[in-house]
Amino acid sequence: MIRIVADEKIPFLRGALERVARVDYLPGSAIRKADLLTADALITRTRTKCNRELLEGTGIKFIASATIGYDHIDTVYCKQGGISWTNAPGCNSSSVQQYLVSALLYLSNTRDLDLKKMTLGVIGVGNVGSKVASAAEKLGMKTLLNDPPRQRREGPDGFVGLKELLSDSDIITLHVPLNRSGQDPTWHMVNESFLQQVRRGAVLINTSRGEVVDESALRQAIQVQTVSEVVLDVFETEPEIQPGLLELVTLATPHIAGYSLDGKANGTIASVRSVSRFFNLGLDQWEPESLPLPGHPEILADTSGKELLEILWEIFRQTYDISSDDRRLRADPSAFETLRGDYPLRREPPAYAVRLFQGYPEIISVLEGLGFSVLGDYCA
Repeated sequence: MIRIVADEKIPFLRGALERVARVDYLPGSAIRKADLLTADALITRTRTKCNRELLEGTGIKFIASATIGYDHIDTVYCKQGGISWTNAPGCNSSSVQQYLVSALLYLSNTRDLDLKKMTLGVIGVGNVGSKVASAAEKLGMKTLLNDPPRQRREGPDGFVGLKELLSDSDIITLHVPLNRSGQDPTWHMVNESFLQQVRRGAVLINTSRGEVVDESALRQAIQVQTVSEVVLDVFETEPEIQPGLLELVTLATPHIAGYSLDGKANGTIASVRSVSRFFNLGLDQWEPESLPLPGHPEILADTSGKELLEILWEIFRQTYDISSDDRRLRADPSAFETLRGDYPLRREPPAYAVRLFQGYPEIISVLEGLGFSVLGDYCA
């Protein structure tokens, strides 16, 4: 029977593999070489740095990361050491989409932004960026897409250069991997030069990796009002946050954009199945029995006398209110890791049904486009 070491915070994992393997659960940031000496596989998240220091001399043959990113895995060393690995691309793309919609609707309703007259620039148009762009279009926004790797593969149609995106976008959102080298480096992509090119007063949102943004340059851009609003889910020095930064940004959350229960479950499913395939464990089609329902899966909304974006925020915040995560982090920035590890249940819009009163077709179309079920009990 193989032995697996797993991050104890990966949801739905307990009980999935115990019939075919010995599984030891440990805090992700506390996993050490000694824990892996007799282990065959590691199931992890981003807080476990899978490098030579951790892996050399251990029995690890396979690493499964229940995350879309894999910059915590030293892929060069793994290749040299004969260690196979996998991640879970796209597992939390709908969760990040939910986070972005909440951020956009929050800004619309608290900063008086008319999203229908605004352009969203999406940098990085993979699984996540594509869904974010789709949601923005359903909110009535124009989108500009920048993704050099995709543009090289697919041709220029549908993409714009970075300079054009920065000058023409009212809101810029980042969905790129962290690349420190190569053809498309993203480390400190958002630097002084980048920020000098943005449309004055633009909004910047980062849910990718903290080190994509040079926070010193960002501070300066905020102070001289080059950017008007900033939403950060990731930080350059996380779990530590540089002193004074929270006071400068509009919304700050502890790296939880992809932390919906649905997204977490998708990551666990991908990890269990990949371990099963590698070791031939017979769990290639495994999935959790069921996900907990939200506390109030039916949302009631009276739309009479209200603007569309106001109605959408009233409905959407009942699935996820980004400002609640912002308040928790500001109350105790030192609790960054605890807030991540003990994150409350968050289901995505498909887990909800909306019952409209005084509804009209445009609202129904947008809600369904965002994933909600809309009940037929309304007055058109």
